[in-house]
This record gives sequence, structure tokens and C-alpha cells, in this order.
Amino acid sequence: MFALFTDFGYRGPYVGQMKAVLTGTQPDVPVIDLCHEAPRFDPRSSSYLLAAFAASLPVSTVVLAVVDPGVGSDRSAWVLRADGRYYVGPDNGLLEMVARRASDCQAWRLPAAGPEASPTFHGRDVFAHAAAAVLEGRFDAFRPMDPGDRLTVDWADDTPLVLFIDDYGNAMTGIRGELLSDRAILQIGDYKLRYAETFSRMPRGAAFWFRNSSGLVELAVNGGAAAEVLKLDKGGQVRLLAP
Repeated sequence: MFALFTDFGYRGPYVGQMKAVLTGTQPDVPVIDLCHEAPRFDPRSSSYLLAAFAASLPVSTVVLAVVDPGVGSDRSAWVLRADGRYYVGPDNGLLEMVARRASDCQAWRLPAAGPEASPTFHGRDVFAHAAAAVLEGRFDAFRPMDPGDRLTVDWADDTPLVLFIDDYGNAMTGIRGELLSDRAILQIGDYKLRYAETFSRMPRGAAFWFRNSSGLVELAVNGGAAAEVLKLDKGGQVRLLAP
């Protein structure tokens, strides 16, 4: 199975053109849209979401990950095998949290893009073809590398920022829920939120935080949009007031 994770959105031809490459080489292999609303131009924030979202994918899935503001530059690209799943994308930190949290890793460096590749669309002309080769087990064109030789970034293991707001107005953060106790109180702006396991445990209209299905701390309002009620936006900072 292929899984796509990008900041492309659904407007325009970009997602469809990448899928055309994948299905053109592997017509019987499913292609799923894991996320196309990753934080735009932001590999750092996207890295936390990718690690969380991909954790539930079946082993052997090939994840094509493209949040690549440096496309066409001299940034390199790579394939990462992490806990049995494969990831193809730019070496700009996007795969950092996947690599950091994996217990078992292998890695390969992709060759430089050739003149036939569009300098502005490596997702279609480089990464999609590499993903197809990975699924077929063809690694001969890739150079083995030590996973530790990836781009060095000093990002924290978790980030207390709002990274994604869904269509319900719920706000995902970059904090893993397992790190907080049920007694934790979170503050964002002027609002203080206590924990609830799920929406029905709170009165209608009440704000709270919970551990979402991807393992991240999420801010919500029962029967309402947390983004509106709490005046949230991407990049908003969450503070821990109590353990």
C-alpha cells in the first residue's frame, strides 16, 4: 500500500499527478490519502504529525511524504525504513520524528534529480518513482546510508503548539498524550482545559483536552468548534499548568 502525506491540499493537479505515477507502475496497489493538509511549508511541524498519523499504517506500507519548501535546491532526499514501514521524502527534517521514535531503522540516499525532473515537483518526478521502486524491492539505484547521517535538527521530541485544526474545529498539538497525566491542566490564551476521555464526558459547550486516536493531545469543545470558542489558530502555544 502507498500512503500520501503532503501539504498540497486537494485543489489543483498535484495529488492526482503523484497518484498517476504510482498507479501507472503498480495498478493493483491501493493508494490512500493519509493527509494533504500538513502545515504548509513547515517540515518541522509536519514531522510530529507524520510520526503520529503513520503509526497506525500496516507494516510494509510505503509512505510518500512531501512537505518540501526547498524543492529544486541542493537538499538531498532519502528512503527510511522505520519499524517495517518505508518513507520516501526530502531530507529536510520531515522524517525526523519517525526516525527518532523508531526502534529499528535502515536508510538509503536517493540519487540527485535528473534533468527530466521538474525542479518544482520532485513529489511526482522523483519521490513517486522512488516509492514505486521501494514497493517493488528495487533498491539498486539507492545508496545505503546510516540513518544517523540525516540532516541534523535540534527539534524537541514534542512541541506544545497547535499543528492542525480539523473540519470540526478540534485542534491537534504536537504533544504525545502518553506524556500527560489525566490531572494535567492545559492553558491556551485565557482558557484552561482539563482532561476528558471523550466528548460525551463533558457538558455540551465545555472545552477540554483529550488523547486523540493518533496519540496526540487534542483540544476540543463538546458540540462546538474549539478553534472558534477558544480563538485558536495554527501555531498557538499550549502551556502545562499542572502535572
